[in-house]
Amino acid sequence: MKFTPEWLDKWRIWPRMIITLYGFAFYKTTTWFMALPDPTNAQAGFVSVIVGAGAGFFGIYVNGKNTHTVNHTSNTTASINK
Repeated sequence: MKFTPEWLDKWRIWPRMIITLYGFAFYKTTTWFMALPDPTNAQAGFVSVIVGAGAGFFGIYVNGKNTHTVNHTSNTTASINK
């Protein structure tokens, strides 16, 4: 298997890796915040920013469009139409 830029685009490796790393950061931030005995407004604001960033990442991931198109026409149908 040859790792080419087209292969990375096809399998969307970078967006999936970013979402996975965000999930890890979200989990760590959530467990940190819930373990605080008396959280402050600044700490709650930090968690809010992390959650908001996740919504942005997820929106970009879901709404991302594939820039490569595949031509599904074959030579057999072209030869039949001649």
